[in-house]
Amino acid sequence: MRIDGTSENHSAMSEASQKDPLVLFMPSGKRGRFPVGTSVLDAARKLGVYVESVCGGRATCGRCQIEVQEGSFAKHKIISSYDHISPVGPKEERYAEVRKIPEGRRLSCSAQILGDLVVDVPQDTVVNAQVIRKAATDRVIERNPAIQLCYVEVDEPDMHKPLGDLDRLKLMLEKDWGWQNILVSQHLLPDVQKTLRKGNWGVTAAIHRDLEGSRPNLIALWPGLHNEAYGIACDIGSTTIAMHLVSLLSGRIVASSGTSNPQIRFGEDLMSRVSYVMMNPDGREAMTKAVRQAINDLTARVCAEAGVNPNDILDAVFVANPIMHHLFLGIDPTELGQAPFALAVSGEVHTWSREIDLAINHGARVYMLPCIAGHVGADAAGATLAEGPYRQDRMMLLVDVGTNAEIVLGNRDRVVAASSPTGPAFEGAEISSGQRAAPGAIERVRIDPVTFEPKYRVIGVDMWSDEEGFEEAASKIGVTGICGSAIIEVVAEMYLAGIISEDGVVDGSLAERSPRIIANGRTFSYLLRDGEQRITVTQNDVRAIQLAKAALYAGIKLLMEKQGVEHVDMIRFAGAFGSFIDPKYAMVLGLIPDCDLAEVKAVGNAAGTGALMALLNRDSRREIERAVNRIEKIETALEPKFQEFFVHAMALPNKVDAFPCLSTVVTLPARKVPTDDGGGEGGGRRRRRSRE
Repeated sequence: MRIDGTSENHSAMSEASQKDPLVLFMPSGKRGRFPVGTSVLDAARKLGVYVESVCGGRATCGRCQIEVQEGSFAKHKIISSYDHISPVGPKEERYAEVRKIPEGRRLSCSAQILGDLVVDVPQDTVVNAQVIRKAATDRVIERNPAIQLCYVEVDEPDMHKPLGDLDRLKLMLEKDWGWQNILVSQHLLPDVQKTLRKGNWGVTAAIHRDLEGSRPNLIALWPGLHNEAYGIACDIGSTTIAMHLVSLLSGRIVASSGTSNPQIRFGEDLMSRVSYVMMNPDGREAMTKAVRQAINDLTARVCAEAGVNPNDILDAVFVANPIMHHLFLGIDPTELGQAPFALAVSGEVHTWSREIDLAINHGARVYMLPCIAGHVGADAAGATLAEGPYRQDRMMLLVDVGTNAEIVLGNRDRVVAASSPTGPAFEGAEISSGQRAAPGAIERVRIDPVTFEPKYRVIGVDMWSDEEGFEEAASKIGVTGICGSAIIEVVAEMYLAGIISEDGVVDGSLAERSPRIIANGRTFSYLLRDGEQRITVTQNDVRAIQLAKAALYAGIKLLMEKQGVEHVDMIRFAGAFGSFIDPKYAMVLGLIPDCDLAEVKAVGNAAGTGALMALLNRDSRREIERAVNRIEKIETALEPKFQEFFVHAMALPNKVDAFPCLSTVVTLPARKVPTDDGGGEGGGRRRRRSRE
């Protein structure tokens, strides 16, 4: 039986295997063909997809739950249906009598494959789940929230003063707190009298006022003294969603958590999700429902962790890239999938939690940061607020590397921004042995330049592969693939060791020197780990990384030209992925321009930090709104020099740009022309160009 990798090209399938159903597991993206009757659990195990099963497939532990997605998934060429999985059998019925299975879920040990399937592995069932690396910030943020709690004691009704209970409450809020001309949220009206009497005429009112000069809004009311008010700051990424639960009274982050974005089952990258909306009449509704449910689940999780009542969440701030922004708000993102990439709304958004189905206080307000441009979203605005290139004297480059890289370059005089289509390669989706960051994924790589022997580190194991005890420790979780940070390092290390040329061609002649260089059809691959789970870096893998890094570098170079600068003074890597990139290897690869390595720093989830700042201080909202209005948006697709920069950036680290700062800490290899037998894709016959 043949098993497909995520994107590696394989030899032609046999006629029999072509008839086998195709099964795609999400969120890992791994897929394979299996004979009818194979259990979903067996299929997952053969693909290296982690599905927990404590009872060994006896349908007694209930840990191996999965969800089947129904619909047409055009990108993956799969029509998935409940009819493509076996009906509930006796073992599942017996388990359901003892323990409840959530609606829509099946036990993968009992469910058998009957046809093509898209299968979700729910993250709440996974112990070794993807590592959501979007941590909370330790930055001190000045507190000036849009929410204020006000305790008042209201006069009791008087037959001689026929003023309504609510009106007397408003009078006391004006007398004791200075709030005038208060608007009252409609959902409070039916319960105002009951609340006043329950509190013996003493109540706590939550007043929301964001914009100076706007009317204050009474959004929540509790009997007696209530001293709890919270907010959530949430970064909706295309791959992961990160959330912080914050006390609006103290400014303290009381809980943080993250989860995979369930929209990934509709498409790995943003454009495939737009395509799904275009091709499926209910596509937008399905994705909006999925992301809102994930946010509600995440809210419940952080509240449970902190012991907070979701009804005490009174304010929420969100950041997201433009397509996630639109889908979260229930807006069709189709226009963002084609020129001129028009946003339905680019400015900040003010709305109510109940309007977007959030499971928090019905009166809670929601604020979404403005988008910068068609593919430079509110997440980039959040990162810009956090790092403040517009507050700098020196030239700062801010890069958020994702499936669509967002780039901001500037100082207090001028700021420009653009997006660049890097694709999902850095997240492992286009890499033969690629996977997301999870226990068992290789995250660091070093290659001996003489013997070509590698050593590596794995998430979940605290030692390198050449250290005693590594194999024993790794056997407990398995070594399952390569995550993004290791993809950067292994390609850069292959270049530094001379295994690949500046053009990214694996040198096949080196197979005589090392068994690590192995033939793979017309090209060659590098064997990173041998064993039951064979992990290689193929020529196609290198090409995928070259294309991704060239797109990013070309976008950066275009902004540098617009600014009229030859170098940048400092570089800030934002985002979960950027936090784990080694700046040296990013520069060796040519992902970023030459810069003093001491000035290249990872700033973590800067978009989330920006959301925190906007949640805790309404002045920060006004600051980023003004800053976004000043940022000049550059559309790379319309710039004639983008293609030229892209072609030059395909080379390692670059065909024409020098890297003097990098050269002081790394000895870059002399440029070499690969032999014909190591070429492939025309690489072996390419003439060497002299360094300019």
